[in-house]
Amino acid sequence: MKRSLTRRLVPLVAAIAALAAAPTTSVAQDTQAAPSASHRQLAVGPQYDSTHVYVEPGTEQAFVASWVATFGGRTIGPNATQVTPMPSRTLSELVLSPVGTLSVFDYTTPVPYPFGSERTGWLVTDLDQAVRAARTDGAAVTVAPFADPIGRDAVVQFPGGISAQLYVHTTPPSYPDLASVPENRLYLSPDAVGAFLRSYLAFTGGWIVSDDRRADGAAIGLPGTVYRLLRLTSGFGTTTVAVTDGHLPYPFGRELTGYGATDLGATLERAKAAGASVLWGPVRAGGRDSAMVRFPGGYVAELHTDR
Repeated sequence: MKRSLTRRLVPLVAAIAALAAAPTTSVAQDTQAAPSASHRQLAVGPQYDSTHVYVEPGTEQAFVASWVATFGGRTIGPNATQVTPMPSRTLSELVLSPVGTLSVFDYTTPVPYPFGSERTGWLVTDLDQAVRAARTDGAAVTVAPFADPIGRDAVVQFPGGISAQLYVHTTPPSYPDLASVPENRLYLSPDAVGAFLRSYLAFTGGWIVSDDRRADGAAIGLPGTVYRLLRLTSGFGTTTVAVTDGHLPYPFGRELTGYGATDLGATLERAKAAGASVLWGPVRAGGRDSAMVRFPGGYVAELHTDR
């Protein structure tokens, strides 16, 4: 009897041990331990994290006018300046709108490589510390620190090819709080998402808010399909990650940022009246309405209900 009971218990104990050792969710496979406090202190605030908008030559004023007519806000500039470590010239304008900050570039010379591939500019508390942290957390420094007319910058690239510019100002800026925090919208393959999340979450001090493996494909132009959708948050704001097979219809994957609107219909009407065109939607998916809009100058943005 004792020997028989032992034979029955041994497999049960082994199974319990294996279950305890296994990750309980897919999130556990994609992330690593919480980052150190020093990483979390790198962010200043989402109103200081600007989408980098490279417009078609000669369209900077048309874009800015359309954006402000749609969302409100004010601008600083434009100024003809050099914002890269190598010789170049651009009209540069900062747009402070209630739904997000934009750094607008209208180059009058060719754009030096790799500029134009970075999605956002993040204000950090200490540039040198941020560069060291990026390397430690698995990102590559693709543009080493350099001086610009009002501070210092560097460009880092996270696994999956996601680039961001880090910056500090000689005189710390003061921007108003946002009415709606924009979403940094990323598209990644299943092969890249794990390494990206480990690096990105460690650097930003962020965490996964939700991980939906059966999100409605209508939100990315593929009604009747599903995809994996992750929502992340950190001191640098919010990020959505669409994990797809890359079979995306235009313009999905071309947008950099998603913007919240209390009344999406009214916002789309203002955008169209200001020269923008609606490329997709509005559609209802994942509990919110969304649309894809192209502004003068070529900037494509996702707009969604924010309530």
